[in-house]
Amino acid sequence: MRIFALEMAYFAQYFPITNPTLIFFVVLLIILFAPIIMGKLRIPHIIGMVLAGMLIGKYGLNILERDSSFELFGKVGLLYIMFLAGLEMDLESVKKNSKRFLIFGLLTCLVPLFMTYFMAIWLLNYSSQASFLLGCIMASNTLIAYPIIGRYGLQRNSSVMLSVGSSMISLFLALLMLAALAASYGEDAGFGFWILFLLKFTAFCCVSIWLIPKLARYFLRRYSDSVMQFIFVLAIMFLSAAASEAVGVEGIVGAFTSGLILNRYIPHVSPLMNRIEFIGNALFIPYFLIGVGMLINVGSLFTGLHMLWIVLLIAFFGTFGKAVAAYLSSLLFRLPQSAGNMMFGLTSAHAAGAIAMVMVGMQLEVSPGVFLVNDEILNGVVIMILVTCVISTMMTEHAAQQIILQKKTHLKTDDSQRDDEKILLCVKYPEIAPQLLELAIMVRNQKLNRGIAALNVVYDDTNSAVNRESGLRLLEQLQQQASASDVKMQTQVRLATNIANGIKHAFREFGGSEIIMGMHVHTEANPKFWGDFIQSLYNGLNRQIALIRFVQPLNTLRRIQVAVPSRAEFEPGFHRWLERLSRMAGNLDCRIEFHGRDESLVLIREYINNLHPGVRAEYTSMAHWNELPKLAENINEDHLFVVITARKGTISYKNALERLPNELMQHFSGKNLMIIFPDQHGDAKDNTMTFTEAQHQEESSIYVTIARWINAHRFHQPH
Repeated sequence: MRIFALEMAYFAQYFPITNPTLIFFVVLLIILFAPIIMGKLRIPHIIGMVLAGMLIGKYGLNILERDSSFELFGKVGLLYIMFLAGLEMDLESVKKNSKRFLIFGLLTCLVPLFMTYFMAIWLLNYSSQASFLLGCIMASNTLIAYPIIGRYGLQRNSSVMLSVGSSMISLFLALLMLAALAASYGEDAGFGFWILFLLKFTAFCCVSIWLIPKLARYFLRRYSDSVMQFIFVLAIMFLSAAASEAVGVEGIVGAFTSGLILNRYIPHVSPLMNRIEFIGNALFIPYFLIGVGMLINVGSLFTGLHMLWIVLLIAFFGTFGKAVAAYLSSLLFRLPQSAGNMMFGLTSAHAAGAIAMVMVGMQLEVSPGVFLVNDEILNGVVIMILVTCVISTMMTEHAAQQIILQKKTHLKTDDSQRDDEKILLCVKYPEIAPQLLELAIMVRNQKLNRGIAALNVVYDDTNSAVNRESGLRLLEQLQQQASASDVKMQTQVRLATNIANGIKHAFREFGGSEIIMGMHVHTEANPKFWGDFIQSLYNGLNRQIALIRFVQPLNTLRRIQVAVPSRAEFEPGFHRWLERLSRMAGNLDCRIEFHGRDESLVLIREYINNLHPGVRAEYTSMAHWNELPKLAENINEDHLFVVITARKGTISYKNALERLPNELMQHFSGKNLMIIFPDQHGDAKDNTMTFTEAQHQEESSIYVTIARWINAHRFHQPH
């Protein structure tokens, strides 16, 4: 112990780090690794940054000192958060349904405001100012669960649009009330002061609304240089923030206002918007969040039940207030309960905006040396953010599934889906490439007579020249094979530092509808079931991907056995994979057997009877996905086993799918195998950059890993 203490004392002399270069290096390491670790822990990445700041700050391991860089970048990050909030508001949807938006916006703002205010006064014995600040924080909300909506294709749903519009109204009202609270400090807050304050604030808004559009139109039309446009937008943001501070309003109000005004001049899908979001999400906002974490006194969290009581009260009354507003509005508008669930789920989360408001409170001096927000409130708000983010994501996911199931969208066949067929064939291994091409020719629509694109992606490394030559030879052989079948083929060898990104970019350039590719065959090089890049590919691309492993020639198959998960018929890609498998069974003249829930099999039978009456199909009920390993007993060497799987966060996804790689390796080794990821709603994740929903997704959580380790060691205990 003495040696350990001496070693700790030796290393302690180097901390906290004061070298600016090393400080920046440590911060970049946190920004890099925090999302990965938080993804494993299933914790929102915003909270991950704050927790990392707690760990490295003076109240934690004391690795870094909160120097002037955190003050500077933190201030910029604070303004950036509110500026992006204004830029990302959907103003058009608010204009179209202004009456409903206004009612729900007022309810979702005022109900939690009053509930939290009176709770803080009566139960926590806070001052009226501190209680009002807490009420403002709980009155606003952040649409942290909105990416879930994109995955389910519900952006146009009335409850979703109501939630988005009301979020803008509630945030704007909360900021106005916060501005009034902040302005009341340091001056005689009498009647004359409030008249002067309102006049100054009105003048600020009028000048901003008149001046900023004129400047934006002049500059953005005349100068197309990307750097100049970005600097101009930042200059407008800081000018507006400085002007709002000059009239006695917090800078975050000015930043938010400038974002709202510039909203129409910066399209959501544009290079300028991408650059604005990228810089903020990559540097300024994480820096701000880490700096917030460094202010949190970890020790106060373990002082007893008092802290837990504070967090429980803040989270409960704020969340209960949002629930009352959502369900009351759904009753007023005569919407179903699922709509109320959706409105509550989307409006119940608090994130960076809440942190921004509490940071304003930390700067308001009640008396010399005493500030409006103390460590107790700061810690309570941060933990409340974690709790509400979890509640919001769970409720939104549940509500989205309810709405999809009620809509019964699977009853409508999307005819346009059959016309967009453009198959991208990804090949790497010469052993299976000819059979992959044979499969692509077999499942294509003969009537459309469209060509196939074949792609070989090569790592851009020292061996790239040799591998590129091998890829060209392979594609030349495939082109000859396609010509023999009178099928047109485009070919491309592409250099990429990341294989998944290379495939995704080529897919978009080609305008593809689906991907056919082989599973990696050299397991001694990579023992992972998915290989190096498959997970990144299907997480980053929402179109159909078919992975195939052939053990024997395709034309020798005598039966196709398909495992269909429950609710697969509700997915937008349901008819695409069913159409491809039906064509395959028809061309091979083999039987096809579907295993799934009865409600899914009824629709599959109807589809095949109507569009492919010549296909010999059989239907076997499979009550639960856990029965999947039992199917291995009936899969022979001349059978093809097809698994219809799902991406996380979709209607047919289930936790049992996390065991799929292990089950396939254990029970279906040496079998012909096809794994299909169907089409999903939403844009590909590479098109957007958001800090609250990182593009990288961890497939398994740390909790699953721990559970597997426990189960593995439980059965190896010595008796």
